Amino acid sequence: MKLSRDFYERDTLVVAKELLGKYLVHVTPEATLMGKIVETEAYCGFEDAAAHSYKGLRSNRTEVMFGPGGYAYVYLIYGMYYCFNIVTSTLGNPEAVLIRALEPVSGIDVMKKNRKTEVLYNLCSGPGKLCAAMGITKLNNGEDLCGDKLFLLDNSLVPEENIMATPRINVDYAGEAKDYPWRFIIKGNKFVSR
Repeated sequence: MKLSRDFYERDTLVVAKELLGKYLVHVTPEATLMGKIVETEAYCGFEDAAAHSYKGLRSNRTEVMFGPGGYAYVYLIYGMYYCFNIVTSTLGNPEAVLIRALEPVSGIDVMKKNRKTEVLYNLCSGPGKLCAAMGITKLNNGEDLCGDKLFLLDNSLVPEENIMATPRINVDYAGEAKDYPWRFIIKGNKFVSR
């Protein structure tokens, strides 16, 4: 069953944990691509110095974050890699969860072609890698994740004892926020980014 808007419009830290084990699906002309979410990072808006919306910073790029939960926030880093985020919380609370890694489930041959690699464990083990494998680009920015092209499917909750919380990756610029344990991974999963 597809996740509904209500799932996304909750506390971002709760959503970040509960996204673990859910399936990200992208229906493309070539195939339906699907991966199980195994790693996330929470970005909690106004008070989080690592968030693009810190202190209410609003721009064309971040505008989707200020809308309701359940929309895609996709942006480019290093001029070459896309990052896929899910807008969380409610209208006017610019928060999001970065999907850092997936365990490939279906459409794997197309994912390998998209990534130009045969190494299964390397297909979606990082934000840029998973976007390339899943065919997610800037064109998906602002897409409603309750629609039929890019969406998430429910799956059972990962038990709390199987979730590890660590500091987020590559946010050294964020002062004390760099140490917040807001990166969540499924313990022992081989497909996490590192």
